[in-house]
Amino acid sequence: MRPTTRLRQLLNRKQILVAPGAHDVLAAKIIQQAGFEAVYFTGYGQAASHLGQPDVGLLTMTEMVTRLHNTAAAVDIPVIADADTGFGNAINTMRTVREYEKAGAAAIQLEDQVSPKKCGHMLDRQVVPVEEMVSKIKAAVAARRDPDLVIIARTDARTSRGLEEAIARGKAYEAAGADVLFIESPETVDEMKQICSSFKVPVLANMVEGGRTPLLTVKELEELGYRLVIFPTASVYTAAKALIDLMANLKASGTTRNFLDQMLPFSEFNKLIGLPEIKELEKKYATNGCCN
Repeated sequence: MRPTTRLRQLLNRKQILVAPGAHDVLAAKIIQQAGFEAVYFTGYGQAASHLGQPDVGLLTMTEMVTRLHNTAAAVDIPVIADADTGFGNAINTMRTVREYEKAGAAAIQLEDQVSPKKCGHMLDRQVVPVEEMVSKIKAAVAARRDPDLVIIARTDARTSRGLEEAIARGKAYEAAGADVLFIESPETVDEMKQICSSFKVPVLANMVEGGRTPLLTVKELEELGYRLVIFPTASVYTAAKALIDLMANLKASGTTRNFLDQMLPFSEFNKLIGLPEIKELEKKYATNGCCN
């Protein structure tokens, strides 16, 4: 079954779909190993891991496509992929959709921010005219070759223009053909409840630790009416904290011996990244270099 078709099946059930964010390929493999049914390819985390920079629109479309391809190739679960503003106008968005589709995305997320965009929980975000975003969504729908590719439309209007306009934009994006709506950074549970009751298509919740939206449990989000939840920042925040602690300890002690209980053992890490499978393939296909 194609990942796109599988994702649509997951979104059509009553149970909420949980898609933790992966800031790199290793994180995506761990997410799959943990038993999650989808992974979120996070632009925030990719900017941090690839450039060491904040999520302010610095990554190019081709950089994101390369990293998306590697992520999708490493897992068997659907990949929900952040595509920022589509990297340009409606025509650029059409190319982005096709490149993301070829790279293995099961869903592509597009937002209505003015370019260069910013993380959805930063201040000073501005949005394009609603008509411009509607055109992008229609272009994205027309560009996809796989009709099951999920188009996620995000609006950042809540922070600068209020909830009423954010919901109005969501309705316009739903009418334009968006399969999932993402009303970014609501600030109360009541706002979240109002958002979920406003649309016929599934609605996405974005859980950013330290962000503008209440950090609820998966069960609480499901009860509000959300059908999909992403956790885009948790993996990169956790990895950064672990590395800061490790390097401080190494600097102070001159050894990693007292940090071993916080590391995967050599053999377990090799298993995680697929060394046993490679060894089996070597037995089956590799030669000793002898000539006939």
